[in-house]
Order: sequence, then C-alpha cells, then structure tokens
Amino acid sequence: MLKPVNGMAVIGLVAMAALAPSCATAGLGEAGELEHARANARAGGPTNARDAELLNRYGCLSGTDSAFCERQSRRHHHHRHHRRHQPD
Repeated sequence: MLKPVNGMAVIGLVAMAALAPSCATAGLGEAGELEHARANARAGGPTNARDAELLNRYGCLSGTDSAFCERQSRRHHHHRHHRRHQPD
C-alpha cells in the first residue's frame, strides 16, 4: 500500500520537473544557436548577423553548399609549401 505524500514534497518535485529542461539546456544555448545557424547555411546562407558570427567563429559543416560557406572555406585554407631538399 502506498504511503501518503507530503504536500511540500509534491510541490518540490513538480518544480524540479518543470525546471529540469531549462537547467539542462542553459549551458547549451550557443551550441543550439550554432546548429540553427548551420541549418540556415545548408538552406542557402546565414539569415542574420548572429548566424554569420557563429559560422565565422566555428565554421560550416563540410559539404555545405552555400556561397557564404564556400567563401569562408577559401579564406581559411592555409596551404603548406613543400620543402625542397638538396640532392645528396
């Protein structure tokens, strides 16, 4: 048989359940924004300045067919020059 539950315990449990999703995602706000910006880039390009800022900072996903991402990838490639060795 179940025991009666204290009213304050029920209120605390309900409050914890309500706050859990917001507490869990509080540290993931920028990660969520980044994924949203990358999705916008896959759909044709950043739609606002915040998306462009995040894509400049963290980059687009490889294979994203967007003029913005293509310009960004060309700008960040650093080609290493091969050393020429003198013959022995």
